[in-house]
Amino acid sequence: MTDTPPVARPHARPSRTALFILLSALLLGLILTGLAVGASVRTSLLPPTPTPQIEGITAFLDEEPLPDFTLINIEGEPTNLSDFAGRYVVLFFGFTHCPDFCPLTLSDYKIVKDELDDAASEVAFVFVSVDGERDTPEALGRYVTRFDPSFVGLTGDSEAVRALGTPYGLFFELNKESPDDTEYTVDHSTLTYIIDPERQLHSVVSYGTPPVTIAAYLRVLIETP
Repeated sequence: MTDTPPVARPHARPSRTALFILLSALLLGLILTGLAVGASVRTSLLPPTPTPQIEGITAFLDEEPLPDFTLINIEGEPTNLSDFAGRYVVLFFGFTHCPDFCPLTLSDYKIVKDELDDAASEVAFVFVSVDGERDTPEALGRYVTRFDPSFVGLTGDSEAVRALGTPYGLFFELNKESPDDTEYTVDHSTLTYIIDPERQLHSVVSYGTPPVTIAAYLRVLIETP
């Protein structure tokens, strides 16, 4: 699996700096300086950020909102990124036939949601399929709701997903032996993206970051004015 880092322009803002100082105090020694992302990420391409970092979570202090996009939800209806305005979005790209990264990530999301308790209403957990050919709304619905009925599943054709994934540095490739191959695998990025209520890319989370760390991080974001 290959992760390509998101494309974002860092801007130092005092309010964000104060927020991450608070995070460093609350999360019991999980702070690292510099960029802390998984080994599979090309860290040399990530823009520097001036704030302390929590291991496995890297901040992107970008003031530009992410482009809106429209995909199809598990009910077969159009859904936009802007539909989640006012909430934090925890976004992951994957596919339902994935043998490892995707089910483990969604299982972690379930733990994160449970850890957040009532604060989970402030967060949308969104799974975007990179395999629209097999992941119909019905198939995706059966998959994501096994982990939690509130999880959002979105699907669309490959061109649409590639286009919307550009600001995230999304990578995916269908490993088909022939055009008729239906048993193929998909290589894809394994980062999770945290989008703030103003639709700005706030942070990226490396695969394998403990769910309790993610939940504590989100709780501080939610509770900090």
